[in-house]
Amino acid sequence: MAGDAPGWYTAGFGNIWLPYTQMKTVAPPLAVASTAGTRIRLADGRELIDGIASWWTACHGYNHPHIRAAAAAQLERLPHVMFGGLVQEPALTLARRLAALLPGDLERVFFSDSGSVSVEIAMKMAIQFFLNRGTSGRNKFVSFRHGYHGDTIGTMAVCDPDEGMHALFTGLLPRHHVVDLPLDEEKAAAFDTFLDAHGDEIAAILVEPLVQGAGGMKMHDARVLRRLRAAADRIGALLVFDEIFVGFGRTGTMFACEAAGVVPDIVTLSKALTGGTMALAATVATARVFDGFWDDRAAAALMHGPTYMGNALACAVANAALDLFETEPRLEQVAAIEAQLHDQLPACRDLPGVVDVRVKGAIGVVELAKIGDLNALKRAFVEAGVWVRPFGNIVYLTPAFIATPDEIATLTGAIRTVLAARPQGE
Repeated sequence: MAGDAPGWYTAGFGNIWLPYTQMKTVAPPLAVASTAGTRIRLADGRELIDGIASWWTACHGYNHPHIRAAAAAQLERLPHVMFGGLVQEPALTLARRLAALLPGDLERVFFSDSGSVSVEIAMKMAIQFFLNRGTSGRNKFVSFRHGYHGDTIGTMAVCDPDEGMHALFTGLLPRHHVVDLPLDEEKAAAFDTFLDAHGDEIAAILVEPLVQGAGGMKMHDARVLRRLRAAADRIGALLVFDEIFVGFGRTGTMFACEAAGVVPDIVTLSKALTGGTMALAATVATARVFDGFWDDRAAAALMHGPTYMGNALACAVANAALDLFETEPRLEQVAAIEAQLHDQLPACRDLPGVVDVRVKGAIGVVELAKIGDLNALKRAFVEAGVWVRPFGNIVYLTPAFIATPDEIATLTGAIRTVLAARPQGE
């Protein structure tokens, strides 16, 4: 930042380690003073329209009064108590509500505090489900190219192995099967052939339904998910949906699995679960999976328990976030955003270097042949008054659902303007 950086920035920046960042060469991050609605207010007085809802979490916008009030009230009563041998109302109420919202018999909720951990728990559940039944050898997972499930050791092992963030750790990671999604008949046939050879070692098939997020915002349709459900049933494996990105309205329905009419055996949730306010995640299993752990043997229990599991404050905030889906027209707002993105983003197709434009729900993507100077592109968006963070070879929007048509127009206009001004050859 410039020399007028606030004192806390100057004093503390030398002690922080930023995510996904080469600290030696990083451009100074922006100091944020406050947030409200769709806006990020910087310490230097500038205001940005947030086009990505803080990594897809702030679906209701920032500082929603209902969520803020719920946090304040819960803080007065009970911010946290251990979940081992003790329970509290916000966690049990949230579990009941999630079970009621999810399709089928997804009814047992295991809380944790991050998306990566919720996927690790799902993987652990799947492996032990078969061990508890006396079935040995089912200790592998099938996941898909362009998939991303987290940065912890277990989840890195089921991400796309060519994904740049994780390739360095190849020698450390367990070996699983990462294959092509069965997007068409040819790939479906190849997938079936693969399962014929390896099906008896597969504990679960793991997928991000409808949109693969951090792997490049790759989109597929409901037929793919129905193929995966049939495949899992055919080989006797579990089906796990990672809805950390797509859950809570992002693709147009409350959960992506609803659009396919497919009920997974396990679903993982996080990000928008608390409306972008606090860290919380959930791994939700069907009655059948839970029954695989219901036993007189102590060793058959799921031996996992994050210290802040079922945090009362986070669960109260999540309950407030769920209230807003009932009291405010969130899914209608998503549909309106989708229509506007469909209307405004395709103009980018004519820009140099653009190879694809795609939209699903409140997700809009402009894919480039290459980005070139990523930092310059990020700076250009800030100068245009928006917070848009391209990665890989895509520029994308995942705005808060409360974003107004004018704000969406500002975001799509900034993308067109910034991409049109890029130096030729990038």
